[in-house]
Amino acid sequence: MSLNHSPHPPEDCLTCEHRHLRMFCNLTPEALADYDKIGIMMSHARGAKLFSEGDPARNVFVICFGHVKISSTSRDGKTMILKIAGPGDVMGLSAVLANVPHEVSAEAIEPCQVKTVRKQEFVEFLGRHGIASMHAAQSLSSEYLTVFQDAKRLALSGSAAGRLARLLLDWGRAASNGRPEIKFTMALTHEEIANMAGTSRETVTRLLNQFRRDQWIVIKGASLTIAKPDQLERLTA
Repeated sequence: MSLNHSPHPPEDCLTCEHRHLRMFCNLTPEALADYDKIGIMMSHARGAKLFSEGDPARNVFVICFGHVKISSTSRDGKTMILKIAGPGDVMGLSAVLANVPHEVSAEAIEPCQVKTVRKQEFVEFLGRHGIASMHAAQSLSSEYLTVFQDAKRLALSGSAAGRLARLLLDWGRAASNGRPEIKFTMALTHEEIANMAGTSRETVTRLLNQFRRDQWIVIKGASLTIAKPDQLERLTA
């Protein structure tokens, strides 16, 4: 899905009008000016790999615009999607700070803009600015909570309908950013959604069609609007 709040990516950190909404980038003027000087802005096409599981962690990646699929692959080749990272998310931070290879892979699911900062440059930046260190710690904490909540959803939700409903609600609320309309653009395939919901592609297709017939959701092309969030919430209980 796409959760962008603007059709145009920012040109730099100083002119980004969305930084106050993002955990890591909401810095003091001094720290922001310093942050703007490090790293480089890079554009990535849909399907581009930013890094792969097992690669040396040489950079930290901060998403400015667009969304990135974070996944892990088992020895038998089965891939699990762990998270859809969005604007303001910091990727590769845990591997860089622990000085270990990347434990996951990151792939753009839509055209995106990412700030890429070399490992040493990023660590030195954190050392110069306490607020940046605090935000980095908050980013790591948020990453842990996301994994915990996903595991809880898969383990404790008794039905595929409940797990899918929770995904749709989470994505829609993140996209709405407090606005009354809960709407987002879905860039994931039914197979990928099934992977995150712990069910099959056929089940996802059937449930989406059922939600649409019940008028709980409205689908127009790639756009999905949640018309009756209370009904979906009841499925997650």
